[in-house]
Amino acid sequence: MSEKITSKQAIALEDQYGAHNYHPLPVVLSRGKGCRVWDVEGKEYFDFLSAYSAVNQGHCHPKIVGALTEQAQKLTLTSRAFYNDALGVYEKYITEYFGYDKVLPMNSGAEGDETALKLCRKWAYTKKGIPENEAKIIVCANNFHGRTITIISMSTDPDAKNDFGPYTPGFITIPYNDLPALEKALEDPNVAGFLVEPIQGEAGVMVPDEGYLKKAYELCKAKNVLFIADEVQTGIARTGKLLACDHEGVRPDVLILGKALSGGVYPISAVLADDDIMLTIKPGEHGSTFGGNPVAARVAIAALEVVKEEKLAERAERLGKIFRDEMSRFAETSDMVSIVRGKGLLNAVVIQPKNGKTAWDVCLKMAENGLLAKPTHDHIIRFAPPLVISEEELKQAIEIIQKSIRLFE
Repeated sequence: MSEKITSKQAIALEDQYGAHNYHPLPVVLSRGKGCRVWDVEGKEYFDFLSAYSAVNQGHCHPKIVGALTEQAQKLTLTSRAFYNDALGVYEKYITEYFGYDKVLPMNSGAEGDETALKLCRKWAYTKKGIPENEAKIIVCANNFHGRTITIISMSTDPDAKNDFGPYTPGFITIPYNDLPALEKALEDPNVAGFLVEPIQGEAGVMVPDEGYLKKAYELCKAKNVLFIADEVQTGIARTGKLLACDHEGVRPDVLILGKALSGGVYPISAVLADDDIMLTIKPGEHGSTFGGNPVAARVAIAALEVVKEEKLAERAERLGKIFRDEMSRFAETSDMVSIVRGKGLLNAVVIQPKNGKTAWDVCLKMAENGLLAKPTHDHIIRFAPPLVISEEELKQAIEIIQKSIRLFE
């Protein structure tokens, strides 16, 4: 369809021809640059979702788009049946960047999690000596790791889980941020791994107590259990460090990355681990046609270079404090804002319904006023702008957020 369409037409087309598995804000975007996006009618917005933290480097970053277009004109896909001249270069770059022996490249975050689960089970049987088909993996309540059958099997979210059974066995669910519960679950000798989000993003930016990750890691080490960190959303500078685990000096045994690994221009995920774990998977036991393709390899290198060159972790740390300080002060005089929490530029505001108006209504009003964000769990709004946002732009955006909430009070 080459002719320009209106927002109304675009929404109608999706409604008629697309599956109804999302409930988007009624905004139709056609262009993005840096921390801003424009709809088809030309209205400008601050993007405060960043495609769920995939666009940390900003929309259409010229260096990343340049790597994409340059490689796309030479070679896009070989499958892993053959070598290509980009993958090895990328594998060396990313393993040195994060400090691991090996990387297994995939495409989506969910595939990254599935890969980590398979890796953990394989290690359990071939290295730890757990009896066949008896391995268990500890997960946390209110987790979000994706929407495959196996991943929803360890979910406690009824929307993700209901009517999709039978579910994959082998998971022990414990409360998040609960060290005694973890310690108890680790008493089972058949536990192979602990899969955790350093900050639970989809649950509403739930930040655990200081020291939780470090102690959880130590508990796992004492029981020869793999500490597996899902940093698909929290990784790549989002929380003010390269990885959220870095805040506590924790080096996961298995690290899952995605989203901003491409700066949002291509589906790329990766699982990193050392040889003792990664080499338990042999040829033919796991893979992906598109995983590690030449375009992905070049794009990921460019995306990671941008994070270092533009000091995005340091920027997220500094600007995140400004955001939480400003919004916490605002919350003191607001009837609608009860809690402000987060780390770096991954933040959330808990909204108390007022006169029948909810977080969804606040998001609609913010969109009207030129800022896009999305509710999670009805009463929480996640605020996660691209990390390239300037302090001046952040302050303009905070004004829009506060003005929009005030209209309901």
